[in-house]
Amino acid sequence: MADLAGKLAIVTGGARGQGEAEARLLSAKGAAVLVADVLIAEGEALAAELQAAGREVRFLPLDVSEPKSWASVVEAARDWKGRIDILVNNAGIINRTLVETTVLEAWERVLKVNLTGAFLGIQAVAPLMVESGGGSIINISSNSGFSGHYDPAYTASKWGLRGLTRSAAMEFATKGIRVNAICPGLVVTGLNAGSPHLKPMIGMTPMKRSGRPEEIAELVLFLASDASRFITGEDFVIDGGFTAGAAYRRVAVETGIYRDETS
Repeated sequence: MADLAGKLAIVTGGARGQGEAEARLLSAKGAAVLVADVLIAEGEALAAELQAAGREVRFLPLDVSEPKSWASVVEAARDWKGRIDILVNNAGIINRTLVETTVLEAWERVLKVNLTGAFLGIQAVAPLMVESGGGSIINISSNSGFSGHYDPAYTASKWGLRGLTRSAAMEFATKGIRVNAICPGLVVTGLNAGSPHLKPMIGMTPMKRSGRPEEIAELVLFLASDASRFITGEDFVIDGGFTAGAAYRRVAVETGIYRDETS
């Protein structure tokens, strides 16, 4: 599982947060990694750091919503290693407005990055991935893709990623490409560390903590590796039990059915 030597991975939104953790782990396990992001300074700094540590890592600017930008990244992969084995569609944005207050421009922007960006990525890398003998595409969705998050654009994009994952998995199953989705719950990074929703979310999570970017990266590693070679078209929820029954657990605690010894 841990040996990705000889493989090339593209990680979108790879300059910081979860994407950074994914790029770090995949490169540590032997993959050549293209960190692709609109955050140029952060991406270049990460690539320089990992290169200094002896890793094969390069940074390329990428706007996932632009087909020409994707074409440049695929061409760079071809020129560098002649192959693509792993694509992690990690790039995403959030809006945090309700249906009543979301303007059309914001709605379309979130869908364009979170959902269309992944579609364009799959479309762009698939030909070279097939030439390379197959590979693994990992779409980073969310446990919001199973519920009604108070951000309709974000939620719709994450539900959409699950559907895109299954459609692509069926289309490419006989071509050696596996397509799966990871659906994280609350993961604290520098981007949301001060958010007011953290405490109530952690309080409702059965494991009583948030996830760590490194834990999401470990699931990415599994799906990127040959250890998952018979898995495609699946959703992997990684949220400390939140989706499995956080609301029912709270009801059980508040009604005395279940005693939470940690409270």
